[in-house]
Amino acid sequence: MSKPLLVASDHAGFELKEHLKGVLEKMQVPFEDLGTHSTDSVDYPDYARLVAEAVSAGRAERGLLVCGTGQGMAMTANRFRGVRAAVPCTEETARLTRAHNDSNVLALGGRTVTPERAEAILRVWLETPHEGGRHARRVAKIDSVS
Repeated sequence: MSKPLLVASDHAGFELKEHLKGVLEKMQVPFEDLGTHSTDSVDYPDYARLVAEAVSAGRAERGLLVCGTGQGMAMTANRFRGVRAAVPCTEETARLTRAHNDSNVLALGGRTVTPERAEAILRVWLETPHEGGRHARRVAKIDSVS
């Protein structure tokens, strides 16, 4: 990635986000934390929007979102053109969302995955390239839906 990974969470994902920031530092992946910065209650769409708008506009290549389940963040992020947010629950689904779907936003659940599983998913997601080929045609069809 030539641009920093954008990271955000709501209160339910805050602790997992903080853990994953440490993983990113160890991996030497540049990132920018867009909040939230505590466990005080906030609305997840506000933070999903910050990341999704930047990815949609090309100001960021990829993003990481964390809420209670990952689902609310993904639902919000996927409303933005060009954003392909995925909520993988295993390393294999993380690999496939990158290789086949060119997912550019990873959404994880602070209440649904352990820090160890989230770390493994993040690593695979960051390290897996998009395969292109027949998959590129399909991704273009996703992005053509308005």
